[in-house]
Amino acid sequence: MKIPKSLLIDPEKNSVYGAFAVAVSIWAFSYSVIFGQVLILAYYAVWLPLILVDYRRFLRQLSSAWLPLLFAAYVCFSVFWSQAPGVTARTSVQYFSHIACAYIAARTVSVRTLTIGALIGIFIVLIYSLKVANYSEDVLDGTVNFVGAFASKNQIGFVGSLGIYFCVVFLAFYRRGRLSLILAVPVVLLSAYVLVVSHSATSMASIPAVLALVALLAMSKLLSRRYRRVIFLIGAGLLVVVVFVALNLGLMDFVLGLFGKDSTLTGRTYLWEQGWNAVQKSPILGVGYAAYWVQGFAEAERLWNEFYITTRTGFHFHNTYIEALVELGFVGATLVSLIMLRTLYGHVSAVIFRTWQADSVILFGVMVLLLIRSFVEVEILNPYIMGSFLMYFSFFKLARLPVTRTRRSHAMEPADAPRGEADWPRHPGRPAAAGPS
Repeated sequence: MKIPKSLLIDPEKNSVYGAFAVAVSIWAFSYSVIFGQVLILAYYAVWLPLILVDYRRFLRQLSSAWLPLLFAAYVCFSVFWSQAPGVTARTSVQYFSHIACAYIAARTVSVRTLTIGALIGIFIVLIYSLKVANYSEDVLDGTVNFVGAFASKNQIGFVGSLGIYFCVVFLAFYRRGRLSLILAVPVVLLSAYVLVVSHSATSMASIPAVLALVALLAMSKLLSRRYRRVIFLIGAGLLVVVVFVALNLGLMDFVLGLFGKDSTLTGRTYLWEQGWNAVQKSPILGVGYAAYWVQGFAEAERLWNEFYITTRTGFHFHNTYIEALVELGFVGATLVSLIMLRTLYGHVSAVIFRTWQADSVILFGVMVLLLIRSFVEVEILNPYIMGSFLMYFSFFKLARLPVTRTRRSHAMEPADAPRGEADWPRHPGRPAAAGPS
């Protein structure tokens, strides 16, 4: 049996396979630590073979991906100055292949299919976590939090916040009939429940802000392009003023208090200070990708001990930019920041300054969620992580690819047509082609 290529790589026709591939990816991102390499191989299996189906699709406008490719190359080259070259070599290749999978997904999967696949994958992931039903005590603040099958409350909280987000945008932009509503309601209820019982302050604080921003962008569709620009510029200025006033009047401590946090963010400020001290030792290039949190290294062992990380794995500085500075120096931190900013600006400018599109609104909301979390979590610097996959998917979606048209063969022309009749325009007002198209 021969499967048409369009069912695998055409974003308009591959919704079934695309949703399946996204769901498999989310399962792999969530539980590869538990189920091992088989999930990682499944993740590669749903994306990498698509190159063989139509390699021209992925070579087209490849230059638009120069910034992530430059960052990936820099990550790989950091093996030459890494203090743990073996770890850096292995992890950098994994990160590069992870970016490649996100690139393939962006070229073959529509945003609607991504949303549907994410909802399916998140629902299955949360169901399994409820079945495992693990709880973890935070030794720093004394709270007991639901973690399910994850290693921390922040990980399952992120999945819950994504479940709520994709449910809302699916119902707002992509719903088709009452059946869509019936299928989406269980996912949003389960995600909300997990978000509450996990007590993840970062997730609970970020998702309302992101949804409010998406609602404003959705309403901007009613305005002309000129008014959208004016309101956007005024709103951006007011946002900067509000943030500045909040920081100077102590409103930030009040907001943190609502979520049971203090000004130290449960020890994060101390951890940031330790990270900044580590940056001073190699500020330009860093210590090498993934070469700081290595068992046997004195500083990593000390921080693991101070924060009661008995597993001595899966820990970071809880700040994307400090983590990037430590491992990749100012060069790497600048590159990853440019990727984040370019993606944010690309999608918001598409909504404000060009024709309004729901896809750009949704991906901008995803990027804002990742931006907020980037100051207290590290979710875009590691391979096989949902945050980095979504960021690179959003970046690669900025490229508008030309629509490919099927070539017409000579056999399709009428054999008994009078001379010149086969070249007549087939559409009113459209000039005839000079030759077979």
